[in-house]
Amino acid sequence: MIKKTKQDGFTLLELLVVIGIIGLLASIIVINLTGARKRARDTKRVADVRNIQTANEDYYGKNGKYPAAIGDLVTNGNIPLWPIDPLAPAGTTCTANSDLCYWYAYYTPAGALGPQSYHIGASLEDTGSPLLNQDRDCNSTTGSSCPYPVAYISGFNGVDTAGCGGAASRYCYDIAQ
Repeated sequence: MIKKTKQDGFTLLELLVVIGIIGLLASIIVINLTGARKRARDTKRVADVRNIQTANEDYYGKNGKYPAAIGDLVTNGNIPLWPIDPLAPAGTTCTANSDLCYWYAYYTPAGALGPQSYHIGASLEDTGSPLLNQDRDCNSTTGSSCPYPVAYISGFNGVDTAGCGGAASRYCYDIAQ
């Protein structure tokens, strides 16, 4: 007489259902991580802008004027290197305003020894970022909403509706002093 033995294990259908559920959960996690990465890059951009602001104030304390470019902060030793955007390709060298190197404008009133006001910006990725509610929205090309209501040297538009250089799907975070 042949005895039938029952084998323990999972059927093919059960395995496919479990694999499907794991795939669904993995896709949800990946989608959520994409938003977290954008927020992390935006946080770094704002930290870089704040570091430039602190270095500007240090520069002003030593020289009685603000620098004419971010590069002056590097040359003077206020910051070790020109900060770059987290999305900038490796080896990016900054020499002027761009979304990869941040934005900087300044104003020198008549008779002043040098720049007495500045405008710094970074283009953020997250349109819903609460950081955009904490910025200046200064348009230094015209002086609108800036400390001095005149056009700044190397001015840019700091409103939140586009990147500092006008790039679509980016949103300008700016500060001005």
